[in-house]
Amino acid sequence: MLYIGIDLGTSAVKLLLMDGEGNIQKIVSKEYPIFFPNPGWSEQKPEDWFAKTMEGIKELIGEADKSQVAGISFGGQMHGLVILDEEDNVIRPALLWNDGRTYEECDYLNNEIGKEKLSEYTANISFTGFTAPKILWVKNKEPENFARISKIMLPKDYIAYKLTGVHCTDVSDASGMLLLDVKNRRWSKEMCNICGITEEMLPKLFESYECVGTVKEDIAARLGISTAVKVAAGAGDNAAAAVGTGTVGEGMCNISLGTSGTIFISSRNFGVDKFNALHAFAHADGNYHLMGCMLSAASCNKWWMEDILGTDAYEDEQKEITKLGENHVYFLPYLMGERSPHNNPNARGTFIGMTMDTSRADMTQAVLEGVAFALRDSLEVAKSLGIKLERTKICGGGAKSPLWKKMIANILNLKVDVIESEEGPALGGAMLAAVACGEFESVEAAAAGIVKIVDTVEPEPELVEKYEARYQQFREIYPACRPLFEIIK
Repeated sequence: MLYIGIDLGTSAVKLLLMDGEGNIQKIVSKEYPIFFPNPGWSEQKPEDWFAKTMEGIKELIGEADKSQVAGISFGGQMHGLVILDEEDNVIRPALLWNDGRTYEECDYLNNEIGKEKLSEYTANISFTGFTAPKILWVKNKEPENFARISKIMLPKDYIAYKLTGVHCTDVSDASGMLLLDVKNRRWSKEMCNICGITEEMLPKLFESYECVGTVKEDIAARLGISTAVKVAAGAGDNAAAAVGTGTVGEGMCNISLGTSGTIFISSRNFGVDKFNALHAFAHADGNYHLMGCMLSAASCNKWWMEDILGTDAYEDEQKEITKLGENHVYFLPYLMGERSPHNNPNARGTFIGMTMDTSRADMTQAVLEGVAFALRDSLEVAKSLGIKLERTKICGGGAKSPLWKKMIANILNLKVDVIESEEGPALGGAMLAAVACGEFESVEAAAAGIVKIVDTVEPEPELVEKYEARYQQFREIYPACRPLFEIIK
């Protein structure tokens, strides 16, 4: 049988066709516009998502045996606010995850409602990107639109609704709304009251691998597929990507070195750190996960290489780096502020420790090490909860660098596993569809059958010891600079 994974991203929808053994048959991508009506605002039209998804599916399965298509599921950009009226028409363009207009609402939630109550209700605190402050923004700034709301949805769930007619979401994506009681996997009545909405306005909750319905007749006719094709709930993009890398079950870890950076730790048990430095979300495998998210990771290296050094010869620059664990230059990778674990939008990128003999290679090394040190900051929070890790998967553009992988292995003292196929949320979505259709008995079984490790970078005891001393110095720099960040913002 064939399974379609849909990754509804910020700039494009990526669609993947997978067979029952996990082999990728075809990949298609369709772009759509993003709108910035005011500084710091970021919006898209849900109608564009659906139009491009339908166009993409037609191309994806155009040469395939359409009778073999059994299931569809998703990974999707998280936190976005889609609001529908009583006739299920979109009321206004969706507010996206990277929309920053809700700072007043976040201040209200974190400081007037209080972070302790938010954590009690949802296991998390408020960030400008989350969905609940967006709802409050519409309530405060567009009351006429707020009064028309019949359904509140997340981006990928709008596509699921258009395919099936079912208002649905999954617990992993819902975890990022600040409306879900994550521990108990149910909507928080307290948060609904705070936001001035009813639970009936929210979609029905499913596990990521559960079937929410089948494709509607008109959609099936347009695509040339059966009305028996199942649609699974899917997952938020990070959880779907974790499924695609096999980061499921107890004590598994994945590090993503993309534009932003994440450390994603799966667990069978629910856990929250006392400062809410990490996101505590439900996972797509039916369990839970902790996630540290840094806003600038591989983008730090891109900035340093292309904007500062004026070169795209990444590999050549890294050849000059030979003395690992001995660099006296440090770099704080906070070019866009920082999320985990500091939650400080005013934090800034900082070099420290330069002397007259500091070289270009030293500075490049500091950038790469700074990102790895910052990932370790989040790992230390997870370790404080009793989580023990021995290894991690790695993905993202930065993972193409052997040197960076070696740094991460030794700075975090983890074995770093490289996987064969890195197709992120789209592959995870296809795997969730396969589970919903009974191809695999569980998400963990799907990961075991499909995800293959092709290389492992082992930490070296002597280098681990050197980097331990460097990390202890690194972790003193942010607290010392924090008062300055409030002045130079």
